[in-house]
Amino acid sequence: MKITLILASLGALAASAIFLEAQEQIGGTIIGSKQKSKIAVIDFRGVGDAQKLMATFNTTLWDELNGSGVLDMVGKTFYPLEVPQQPQDFKPPTTAAPLLRGGQPRIEKHGPWLTDWSGPPTNANYLAFGYTAVQDGRLLLRGFLFNVGQPDVNSADLIHKLYFGPLDDDGAKKVAREFAADILQQFGVKSLSGTKIYFVSDRTGNKEIWSMDYDGSNQKPMTSYKTISKQPAVSLDGKMFAFQTLVKSGWQIMVHSADSGRKLPFYNFATSTIETPEFTPDGKHMLFAGTVDGWLQICMTDLNGGNLTRLSHVHASEVSPKVNPKTGRDVLFISGRSGIEQMWHMSIDGADVEMVTNGEGYVANPAWNPNGQFIAFAWTRGFEPGAYNIFIMELATRKTNQLTSNSGKNENPWWAPDGVHLVFQSTHGRSTQIYTMLADGKHQQQLTTQGNNTQPVWANGIN
Repeated sequence: MKITLILASLGALAASAIFLEAQEQIGGTIIGSKQKSKIAVIDFRGVGDAQKLMATFNTTLWDELNGSGVLDMVGKTFYPLEVPQQPQDFKPPTTAAPLLRGGQPRIEKHGPWLTDWSGPPTNANYLAFGYTAVQDGRLLLRGFLFNVGQPDVNSADLIHKLYFGPLDDDGAKKVAREFAADILQQFGVKSLSGTKIYFVSDRTGNKEIWSMDYDGSNQKPMTSYKTISKQPAVSLDGKMFAFQTLVKSGWQIMVHSADSGRKLPFYNFATSTIETPEFTPDGKHMLFAGTVDGWLQICMTDLNGGNLTRLSHVHASEVSPKVNPKTGRDVLFISGRSGIEQMWHMSIDGADVEMVTNGEGYVANPAWNPNGQFIAFAWTRGFEPGAYNIFIMELATRKTNQLTSNSGKNENPWWAPDGVHLVFQSTHGRSTQIYTMLADGKHQQQLTTQGNNTQPVWANGIN
């Protein structure tokens, strides 16, 4: 009996090791090298009335950079005592004669210097610093980013810029996010500032489509049909959103302007069910699942619902078409043609159909990474079998990585425009809320708290 238990434990440990290795391989590929650049970010100080906004500014700047997943934030307890606020504060050390004949030359410091930050105990590669003030009734930020591994101030200077915002907490957040976006751009990362998350919420008593900023702020309703509206989709340019809603005649797809909220024309062909809308990347067509010959089948129309084309022709339900945003040609979808719901792939004309997952468990909610190489989806296999959890897959190799486990029921993943973050829904007990995380499963953050919130879609800001 003891031998059996030991062997079982060893098997579990081996499985865990394989799981962690796969997580590092795929997560590292998406997020970047394991050796992240180390950045020190000082606590900025403000002149006059700007100082009262510094708590908001410093928290926002740190969170934006820390949440990016591409930087290693150096803890502030390791920072030197002398902290610069502007490039002129840096004073190179000089060499003085030794105190004793034959001794080593002495290094005399005259103020902060680059090696204070690049050397121990800080060991940073980069330093973000600056200060704020009030100018013409506005908040002014002077932001600097230095590569502290360089030999002098001129070669270290990467960002040297002014930022302006209102003299309030929103203004402090604005300039902090703009500065963070410029810093992240140095590392080839797209800032999430300006992006939106659309989702379904029942907090008003009916299921409506809502939107919020990428960090969970500014939550507001986008529809008011006072019925059941769900399954939001957003065009690649962020200008339109579509969803399924229940009207007197049955289920229909609605299309709205994201800017004005105005309903746009879309013709729903006569069918008992129509669901899971999806815009093509060029914004010219709509894919969805509609009942044809008694089965939900993948169909495509023009953006206004005209020129209906049937893409699947099987006696099985097929739903959730998702078009590769990189190619515009490849379509993922969920099909029951193999007996239980699995993820399948086809070209946008319905040809070259193949099963992507291996037939184990139930699969739902496919979503493309913006690079067109990775897929996120919900699956009932893996660790904690029987409950849906979030997985990602590298399409070329079919390698998978489980991101969630032992944390309720996790579904409806969607990639952020930066290709590094994911948004998803998680059910704990009777409550379902929306969370974000990095593509390695780390840095999970809850965005919603009121009512039940489901089916998030991360959208680009309106161009």
